[in-house]
Amino acid sequence: MKRNPTLLYTAMVLGYAFLYIPILSVVVYSFNASRVATVWGGFSTRWYTALLENQQLLDAVQRSFLIAALTATAAVFLGTACGLALSRFGKFPGRGLLSLMNSAPMVMPDVMMGLSSLLLFVTLQQAFGWPDRGMVTITLAHITLTACYVTVVVRSRMAGMDDSLEEAAMDLGARPWRVFFVITLPLIAPALLAGWLLAFTLSLDDLVIASFASGPGSSTLPMVVYSKVKLGVTPEINALATIIVVLVALGVSIAGVLMHRRSRTNT
Repeated sequence: MKRNPTLLYTAMVLGYAFLYIPILSVVVYSFNASRVATVWGGFSTRWYTALLENQQLLDAVQRSFLIAALTATAAVFLGTACGLALSRFGKFPGRGLLSLMNSAPMVMPDVMMGLSSLLLFVTLQQAFGWPDRGMVTITLAHITLTACYVTVVVRSRMAGMDDSLEEAAMDLGARPWRVFFVITLPLIAPALLAGWLLAFTLSLDDLVIASFASGPGSSTLPMVVYSKVKLGVTPEINALATIIVVLVALGVSIAGVLMHRRSRTNT
């Protein structure tokens, strides 16, 4: 069957347009002089200045990025350990249970994850006086969710990696920890970076689980934006969204360049 390149290109353009035109409209309206976010009133950068004076949004941004960074870092450590255990240690007692527990958070609705986290934290607080609901509980709940995704990424990378280098190093007398840090870790570094970015994005984007796990004075950026959207989108939100889009685009571009260089080096 002969393919029609015109039809393929048209479908591709329409698909990308459907995805990115709404984001582009947010960027355009962030420079809108009108106080109404959806009515164009001329070009202006006033809302970027207003954003810098909105302490509630700035606090939420700082809190969300800190939680996302801590979550992603912890998720990489846990996900790497779990991925290595499932891909390199063969059959061991509890392997099936570990695999099941790793898959459950990915298919469980966020509402159930948030509710179960809330009940756990309330029970622990009543029994031991810790943790108080806030940034700590949000971070713990996000780690539970994102570590599973990192495990999948690392496990997939380990499955496609030739283990003959590790076996050769151990045959030459290298200790397991030295093999891991000298051989395995550099080979799976792109997967770790991809897992970190994925965990960071999932944590930064989460609304449902954070709503259950948060406490007074610990609202994340999605929670603040959602509360404002119910009363109408303000131009400061468009300005903030534009800055985040630019930062994310730069981060993804840098990560893509680093991963490309790493893959070329390995080959």
